[in-house]
Amino acid sequence: MTAEQAGLPQLNRTLYPSPKPPVRIVHLGLGAFHRSHQAWYTHKAGDAADWGIASFTGRRPDAALALAEQDGLFTLVERADSGDSFTVIGSIAEAVDGADVKRLAELVSAPATAVVTLTITEAAYRLGVDGQLDAAAPDVVSDLALLASGGEPLTPLGRLVLALGARRAAGAGSLAVVCCDNLSDNGTVARNAVAGLARSWDAGLADWIEANISFVSTSVDRITPRTTDADIDAVARACGYRDNSPVVAEPFANWVLSGDFPAGRPRWEDAGAVFVDHIEPYENRKLWLLNGAHSLLAYAGQLRGHTTVAQALADPVCVDAVERFWDEAEANLSGAGAGGADLQIPAYRAALLDRFSNARIAHHLAQIAMDGSTKLRMRAVPVMLAERSQGRSGAAAALMIAAWMDFSATAENFQDPLATDVAAANLLAGTQRVQALLALVDPAAAADTAVVGLVAGLLGTFAAAAPRP
Repeated sequence: MTAEQAGLPQLNRTLYPSPKPPVRIVHLGLGAFHRSHQAWYTHKAGDAADWGIASFTGRRPDAALALAEQDGLFTLVERADSGDSFTVIGSIAEAVDGADVKRLAELVSAPATAVVTLTITEAAYRLGVDGQLDAAAPDVVSDLALLASGGEPLTPLGRLVLALGARRAAGAGSLAVVCCDNLSDNGTVARNAVAGLARSWDAGLADWIEANISFVSTSVDRITPRTTDADIDAVARACGYRDNSPVVAEPFANWVLSGDFPAGRPRWEDAGAVFVDHIEPYENRKLWLLNGAHSLLAYAGQLRGHTTVAQALADPVCVDAVERFWDEAEANLSGAGAGGADLQIPAYRAALLDRFSNARIAHHLAQIAMDGSTKLRMRAVPVMLAERSQGRSGAAAALMIAAWMDFSATAENFQDPLATDVAAANLLAGTQRVQALLALVDPAAAADTAVVGLVAGLLGTFAAAAPRP
C-alpha cells in the first residue's frame, strides 16, 4: 500500500451506497475492456437498476477476487488531454472466478438471465480457416472429453456450451449471446463456435441452440490501456478511497449492435449505443481503420524502438505507413463497400489521429501485438485482397503482414496461439519462410506467388530504429 492509499477506506457499497441490481446479464471475460465498455454502457442505461452483470474471469481468478472485495464497484478514469474524470461503476453485481462452472450454469439457466456477453479474445473461438470450429484444436479436444465424461470444461467456449445445456434442461427459454470481440461478423463467429462445439458433444443441444439462442453481432470501440500502480494512486488522491481495481479509458466510446434480444436488454442506447440492421460496414470501418492501424503500429513501432501508440504515432515513418494503409482501406469502405451507411471516413480518420495521439493514454504496443496470426486475418488480409481484386497492389496492407513477420523473428516475448508454428516457419529462409508464415494467416494468399513476392519485398521496411530526440 502506497502513501497515497494509507489510511483511506476501501471502495464498496457501504462506503458508496449503490444498490446491487439483479443479475440479468452474464459476462465471460472479466477484464479492463469489459469494465470500460459493456459495464459502463449498462451503468449508464436508463433502466440500469434492473440490469446487473455477473462477470466471470478467464484464466485466473485474481480480477474477480479483487472486485468482489469491493462488492463489484470500481472507478472508471476517463483520461483526456485536459485531465481525468472519475465515475464509480455499479453495474457488476457479482464477480466470479471463471473456474466456478457450477455458478455459471446456475446463472445462465436462471429464467431472469436475458443476455450473455463475451470478451474472450479473438483466438478463443477456435475456428479454422473455413469459419467452422477446429475440432482438432487441443483445447477443443480436451473440452469435448471433459463434457463427455461429465467433467467441467476448461475454456470459456466449453463452459458456455455446458451452461447453455443447463438452460435447456431448466426450460428457461431464449436469450441473446452478444460477442464483443474484434472479429468480423462476430455474431456468426460466436454462433459457429458455440453450436459447433455443442454439436460435437450433443446434437440435440446444438439444435436447441440454433432454435433458441440469438447471436448478436457488434462493433466495439474504446481504448483501454492496462491499469498501473500510478493509476491506483491517482484514484486515491482524487477520490479519497482505495480502489484496487480502477480502469483507465479514453473519453470516446462506441458500440454498434445488430441482432435480436428475445428476452430483452438494457436501454444501452441511452449511453450512445447504436442498433442497426446491417453491421458489416461499421465492423469493417473499425477493424480496418482502428484495429488495423493499431496492429501496424504495434509491429512497426516496436521494430522502430517505440513502446506506446502515441510514441509510434510521433514517428513520421510509422504515420506514413498508417496513412497509406488507411487510403487502401478507405477505398474499400466507400461506395458499395459502405452498404448505404454514412461512415464519415475522413472524419473518422481525423478522430483516430487525435485519439492515438493522446499521450496520457499509455496504450502499450506489446499488448496490441499479441495474437497477430488471428488478428491479421481480419485487419490486413481483407484489405490486401480487396485492393488486388481491383487491380491495385495492396502493398500498404501487405506491409502490415511483413512487419508482423519481422517482429515475429526478433521479439523477445512473442505471444500467439500459433507461436510454435511461427517459430518453425522462422527457421526457414527466403520465400519459403514468407510462404510458411503467410500460410498461418491465410493459406489462399500463401498459394499466390505474387502475394508472397509482394510481402517478401517489404520485409525489413522498419528495420532502422527511429532517431532519439
